[in-house]
Amino acid sequence: MLNQINVSKSQYSHQILLPNYKPFIVGTGGNACFAVTPKFKSVRKLENVHVGRASRSIKAVQTSIEKSTTSTTTTGVEVEITVLKTLLDGVLHPVGLVKEGLDYLADLFGLTLHVELVAAELDPHTGSKKPTVKGFAHKTDKYEKGDNKISYESDLKIPNDFGKVGAIIVENLHHKKMFVENIVIDQKGLFGSPINVTCNSWIHSNSDDKEPRIFFVDKSYLPSQTPSGLISYREKELQIVRGDGTGERKIFERIYDYDVYNDLGDPDSSDDLWRPVLGGKERPYPRRCRTGRARSKIDPLSESRSMNVYVPIDEAFSEVKLITFGAKTIWSLLHTLLPRIESSSDNDAGFPNFTAIDNLYSQGVQLPASTNKSTINLGDILPRLVKAYDLLQFEKPELIKRDTFSWLKDEEFARQTLAGLNPCRIQLVTEWPLKSKLDPNVYGPAESAITKELIEQEIGGFTTLENALEQKKLFILDYHDLFLPYVTKVREIKGTTLYGSRTLFYLMPSGTLKPLAIELTRPPIDGKPQWKEVFRPSWEASDLWLWRLAKAHVLAHDTGYHQLVSHWLRTHCCVEPYIIATNRHLSAMHPIHRLLHPHLRYTMEINALARMLLINADGTIEKSFFPHKYSIEISSVVYDQLWQFDLQALPADLISRGMAVEDPTAPHGLKLTIEDYPYANDGLLIWDAIKKWVTDYVTYYYPKANIVQTDNELQAWWTEIRTVGHADKRHGSWWPVLETPDDLIGIITNMIWVASGLHAAVNFGQYDFAGYFPNRPTIARTNMPTEDPNDTEKEEFLKRPEEFLLKCFPSQGQAKLVMAILDVLSTHSPDEEYLGANIEPYWKEDKYITDAFKEFSGKLKDIEGIIDARNADSSLKNRFGAGVVPYQLLKPFSEEGVTGMGVPNSISI
Repeated sequence: MLNQINVSKSQYSHQILLPNYKPFIVGTGGNACFAVTPKFKSVRKLENVHVGRASRSIKAVQTSIEKSTTSTTTTGVEVEITVLKTLLDGVLHPVGLVKEGLDYLADLFGLTLHVELVAAELDPHTGSKKPTVKGFAHKTDKYEKGDNKISYESDLKIPNDFGKVGAIIVENLHHKKMFVENIVIDQKGLFGSPINVTCNSWIHSNSDDKEPRIFFVDKSYLPSQTPSGLISYREKELQIVRGDGTGERKIFERIYDYDVYNDLGDPDSSDDLWRPVLGGKERPYPRRCRTGRARSKIDPLSESRSMNVYVPIDEAFSEVKLITFGAKTIWSLLHTLLPRIESSSDNDAGFPNFTAIDNLYSQGVQLPASTNKSTINLGDILPRLVKAYDLLQFEKPELIKRDTFSWLKDEEFARQTLAGLNPCRIQLVTEWPLKSKLDPNVYGPAESAITKELIEQEIGGFTTLENALEQKKLFILDYHDLFLPYVTKVREIKGTTLYGSRTLFYLMPSGTLKPLAIELTRPPIDGKPQWKEVFRPSWEASDLWLWRLAKAHVLAHDTGYHQLVSHWLRTHCCVEPYIIATNRHLSAMHPIHRLLHPHLRYTMEINALARMLLINADGTIEKSFFPHKYSIEISSVVYDQLWQFDLQALPADLISRGMAVEDPTAPHGLKLTIEDYPYANDGLLIWDAIKKWVTDYVTYYYPKANIVQTDNELQAWWTEIRTVGHADKRHGSWWPVLETPDDLIGIITNMIWVASGLHAAVNFGQYDFAGYFPNRPTIARTNMPTEDPNDTEKEEFLKRPEEFLLKCFPSQGQAKLVMAILDVLSTHSPDEEYLGANIEPYWKEDKYITDAFKEFSGKLKDIEGIIDARNADSSLKNRFGAGVVPYQLLKPFSEEGVTGMGVPNSISI
């Protein structure tokens, strides 16, 4: 084995050490350099080597083996591979110094990327595959030093009867992974313009992953239309990404498989950190990506914990971004900042007064010094949160900027059910009296304490209860039956409490909602009978403070439901099976794979981070939200009782909640029960635009029903989503069938809406509405003073009711943790990919798809103007008024940062 090379040519002179370098051995002889490549068992003469600068002119002379596969008549082909720099490029760590040097040398001699061109069609004479055309791509100096890209080029000779290139196989002989953005293949005008291959994919070193990567050209093909030379490659690629369902997944793999949520707990560390498995008959849940980690020693049903959670390599995106916002920012927040926040204050201490809350924005909190000397500068990663000298200082949320006291107002409390953070829970009251469906022998009397007389007192002068019901004027936030079974369990945990709750609203002639009553219920507990009480708005001092306390409890319920269900479950969690199935069953060249891909990218990485540090046992959600260790378990209950695929579609969701009825004469085919319902009005604009784009796209590839029915990849994809990804709901009669283009349009529109519009509506307003936590408390820590009061509590409440409210609110530690997380989750990355903003490169050469996308993009730009006009309309009281935050969450585009607007393509944060 050669261990040293002295290269002296022209004015360049270098000595390079090569200890046991495996990919190739380089030697010199006379005026030439030779490379021995063990993998390919050949000797190559390297021409025009210029050591010491980017060697654009290195060419591999074909060996006798390669020449034998080439006809006497050939044509030159140029291949250019564009690679994006990563965080590690140009950074030499001591451990990796030798390997970096070796990769540099390999690039110098043009032996780091091996490529093979694959013919699109089989040999018409033999019916077999045509031999691939092989060669090396060499690094060039096409891009300037400050650019984020690197170019590799290869000059190859292909037989004139080779035909059109259908795919390219790439093998990475570096020691490190690389991110290939795209490849351009120029067959010298034989088939018109150059062939584009969109990759946007990691390729690990062949020392890790022995399987070379294949990338198909940008033209999309249904399975039945696949060029004959690519059929076996298409099938093999899908087999690779499915894996065999065994073994622990490794970081370089790109295998997509399913597992239950059995990795949220950590029973090996503590009995208190055990959590039940979610997924299965007892606790239904969507499936997540399988990692194959070892089982827990204590609980064989649980997976062991790790801070490195596998996701398929192409789902990991943090290193490829030029401005590393996304996952890196969240990681810095969760892994570095939050522990310091926790140590900066007494987690159990409440705020002594409202001035102390205001100081979080005006003065900030000094963070304790980090004990980790290698910790990154948080001010560089989180400049909005961490100021000079490790000062944690929050920006004032938009809600408080506009109206300091808006959080106290009943009208704002009601308005936010339609135009706030969780606008998809309120529903029409259709039955009276209100009754629980829970077992009265366990939970006490079923009938609500909210009576007809009470309602008519509150709406006196407007109408009767019967008329209000008939005219669809009564609405409810109902957390009674959902939370009541957890009251006893949650109350066993120190520092939190829980009730079942119902909150009633009346639709005023102005189009706004008026809160009427809040009912809080405690089931029989500790030998005490059921307790329930109704609280109403009041001018009387004691009742007013009780009303405010009751609102704090309801807001905690609504905020918890928002985070655990509207946000986590309905978007992040339920979308993951779509991602897994899409990669397992739809080839990368399948048109539906390419339609869905922009809306599914990045989500698995975010979900993995959440399982590591947010929704895990003793994670931030459990520490700061009222259900504590039952938080994610409650989302399983909702999934079991309420989740249906068909109801994720916005029109179906509105109809199911009584917020709309079908009306062919109305815009969008729906008549809204509340005309000024900002989430519904703006959401339907986005929904219709998505549906039109999907319709144009799907009917282009599927003009007839039989093409849908005979597409084996498509049918396998939909079957697996229903029966494996959402296996616990597989028997639901509500699953759409997939037999016609219209069926497919409905399914795809549903998926894209959830990943884009719905997620935007429940995510990017989090800081604006909940960054001032009294407006959206995540937890209520104390019981109502009227539940089993003693004389001391009565006296304290009468003397200092404000202190009762502050004690009920989150503690200082909880508030800061949540505020920091919401700030980051509400932030748009500088390189955010917005719905309809940029066409995917693999569609650009298809005029029909390009025109359809331009129409889609134009509609979204029009929607921007429509929403602006609505927010300026003084007749729309739920989005216009003094101090009112306009509803902009579904405005399609945004600048970077916390803006309270913008609809990204996918769930990328």
